[in-house]
Amino acid sequence: MFPTMPDPTPPDSHVPQEEKSASAKTTGLVSLAIFSSRIMGLVRDVLMAKFFSPYLRDCFAVAFRTPNMLRDLFAEGALSTAFVTVFSKKIKTEGDAPAWNLAHKMLTLATIFMSLIALGGVLVAPLLVRLLAGGWGEEKLKFTILLAQIMYPFILLVSLAALVMGMLNAKKVYGAPAMASTYFNITSIVLGLGMGYLFDRSMGWVAMVWFSVGTLLGGLAQLASQIPALRKIGYRFRWDAAWKQDEGVRKILTLMWPAIIAGGAVQVNVLLNTIFASHIAGDKDGPVTWLSYAFRLMQLPLGVFGVAVATVTLPVISRAATEGINDNFRRALGAGNRLVLFLCIPCAIGLMLLASPLISLIFERGKFTSYETLRTAGTLQFYAIGLVFYALIKVIQPAFTAIDRRFIPMLVAMLSILVNATLNTIFVFVWKLGPEYLALSTAVVAFINCAILYITITRISHGLDNLKLGQTLLRLVLPLGALAGICILAGHTVLERERWVHMSLLLRALALCTTVGVAGAVYIGLATVLKVDEARQFSRIVFRKLRR
Repeated sequence: MFPTMPDPTPPDSHVPQEEKSASAKTTGLVSLAIFSSRIMGLVRDVLMAKFFSPYLRDCFAVAFRTPNMLRDLFAEGALSTAFVTVFSKKIKTEGDAPAWNLAHKMLTLATIFMSLIALGGVLVAPLLVRLLAGGWGEEKLKFTILLAQIMYPFILLVSLAALVMGMLNAKKVYGAPAMASTYFNITSIVLGLGMGYLFDRSMGWVAMVWFSVGTLLGGLAQLASQIPALRKIGYRFRWDAAWKQDEGVRKILTLMWPAIIAGGAVQVNVLLNTIFASHIAGDKDGPVTWLSYAFRLMQLPLGVFGVAVATVTLPVISRAATEGINDNFRRALGAGNRLVLFLCIPCAIGLMLLASPLISLIFERGKFTSYETLRTAGTLQFYAIGLVFYALIKVIQPAFTAIDRRFIPMLVAMLSILVNATLNTIFVFVWKLGPEYLALSTAVVAFINCAILYITITRISHGLDNLKLGQTLLRLVLPLGALAGICILAGHTVLERERWVHMSLLLRALALCTTVGVAGAVYIGLATVLKVDEARQFSRIVFRKLRR
């Protein structure tokens, strides 16, 4: 609900200033930048929902699924985590020059390898699309294959952008890389939708082709927007293909492949959802889009809070891990977990209770119908159950890489994929249920993944202030109950469906925003009164900003 986050390190902590998990200023900057990116991504989805039919939206969603999955898996997942871990340690132990040499080699290697991946994706797109959407007709499959072939080079651009982001984060530059995906969304909207409308006023298949081209150009903008910040910290790229003899590169690659499996659990599960959604009985056009839009809304608080905390925590725990699992490591990770819970639990409750008016306000116009609102809202409610667990995984999972226990998340991920596939098979082919239950299976898997990882990292590190975590959760019972009560009351009064459909767009926005604002203020206020550390820090930041 809020784009600014407090300092996850307690005021009385003895962690050195430079090793705090996230200062209020730094974390707030990252969360605001990510919030901007997610909002622009939401705007892109809103415009797609308005102008394109469910048929075309489904085609784009499937076509972009594998390039986007590879982006999350390689570029912004395993590659970024492994690179930041090794790069941060090298800066601390050896200085900038050796770190720059490592960056030369990794950028060179990534350019060659990801170019081959992109080319391979173009060639095997027909096979991949038929695998993902086996329940579709031939005409729909052929158009989806064309879109996928247009967008596959996207993975090369965002992989390079992720390495640049890791370099900047390791040098404590967070704003420019966090804003980079905002430029991706702006470019895809302006060029993609703009050119599409120019060449196809009916917003048919020609317009969708142009939108796919705009998405590819957005990846280029995501990379280019970070170059000035990179030059400012003194880096100048040099082609260096001598990576085979480099110990740092070998370490990154060694860390990467288990992290690919571990970090890919969520992405593979989303991919599985797409496959099963194409086989849902009764709704041939729409389920893939409903899952995609619901997942996007769930990822808004996940990105603003979970990813932001993880982004500024990873370099800290990586540097702390150079001295073993010490108090600094435990404090940083424990504080990050508490902060994620404080911020994401109310968001999850809000999404579950306000899903229908939220989807209606954002998407229900043009070619997006009230029926689609109900189906997307139901999907969002189930995704919201897993929000807190997704966010915790974002913070906990990289810690295993930092302490060189990378195989543990990999094994847990393999288990979660098996569970998800089993549940999806039962829901779709045995019980003939809708896309909402695919979201439920993903949430269940997120819980299992998170629980195993948290228990394991707690045992390995000999405690993560679990007592303090329990005390925080206990103190949040009343604030969370009050927040839920306000949302339920609003749902039966100002946001009630019969009344909602007769309201103007402005009144709808006012009613929903007022509900969210009041619920959020009451939650923060009660948590502050009950002396929840994170709430008190949050309140100090807000008041300080208001006085400026």
